[in-house]
Amino acid sequence: MSDVEKSWPKVAVVGAGAVGGYFGGMLARAGAPVTMIGRTAFVEAVKKNGLFLDAVSFQESVHVSASTELSDVRGAEIVLFCVKTTDNAVTSRALAPLLAPGAIVVSMQNGVDNAEQIRAASGIEAMSAVVYVAAAVPEPGHVKHAGRGDLVVGPRNEKSERVAVMFQSAGVNCRVAENIEGELWTKLTWNCALNAVSALGHAQYGQIAASADARKLVETAVYELLAVAKAANVHPPGFEDPQVALAGSFKIATQLAGAYSSTAQDMMRGKRTEIDSLNGYIARRGAELGVPTPVHHALYTLVKLVEGRM
Repeated sequence: MSDVEKSWPKVAVVGAGAVGGYFGGMLARAGAPVTMIGRTAFVEAVKKNGLFLDAVSFQESVHVSASTELSDVRGAEIVLFCVKTTDNAVTSRALAPLLAPGAIVVSMQNGVDNAEQIRAASGIEAMSAVVYVAAAVPEPGHVKHAGRGDLVVGPRNEKSERVAVMFQSAGVNCRVAENIEGELWTKLTWNCALNAVSALGHAQYGQIAASADARKLVETAVYELLAVAKAANVHPPGFEDPQVALAGSFKIATQLAGAYSSTAQDMMRGKRTEIDSLNGYIARRGAELGVPTPVHHALYTLVKLVEGRM
């Protein structure tokens, strides 16, 4: 047993949904003391039966502490910040006075500018993490894991190294990247190519990959995004060749064929989506930089129109 496993840091998950439930659950399963802050139904279910992790390779009930009160993050050394991007400002402002000195806040969210949003709202210097996992919450306290489950954190420093070692010790593949902005844009590419199409088409990823017309739509979205990235002087690793970015999108769609995007899951539940941080972000950045993004603007607008009816 490593030193990390003997002396786990205290971990708090703020916004315990699919992402926080899976990664926080993996830490708890390995022995870390984890407190999850979530909604009432989640907290009641976890207090009664534990957190049920229905993972690809195991099914297990894991013991975690659960609370509806944000104040229960007090004393946590590492905070996994997993709220929807639309809640960044309000949650981070409430979190700031509760943080222990030296606490590490890890933004495990979709989009590329969460750390900036959190800093601007609260002064918290959050660490960015790129999250790759297909997970859903079919009922409170139950996390269904459908694929992947790895992280990229950065830039490389003592804090990011510490976070990576913690996750690795819990069986979660976590690498440290110097070019974390580029890594965030890699994930953004795939989110922007697939999420809104899955949501608006009520389509699983595999249906998108199998449709010639959907593939054309994904291709155009990828090329628009790469043009914005170039104008913004951002360099997603390996995407110098646009075909690599496109192939990555279809690889994800094939790997996670039976899953719906997080945007689709939100829409099906009548919840606000994170479209402002995905296609909406690219449309705004494109407008600022003079790069046309008609597909991203269309996808963003259609999702917002659906949200307006919810």
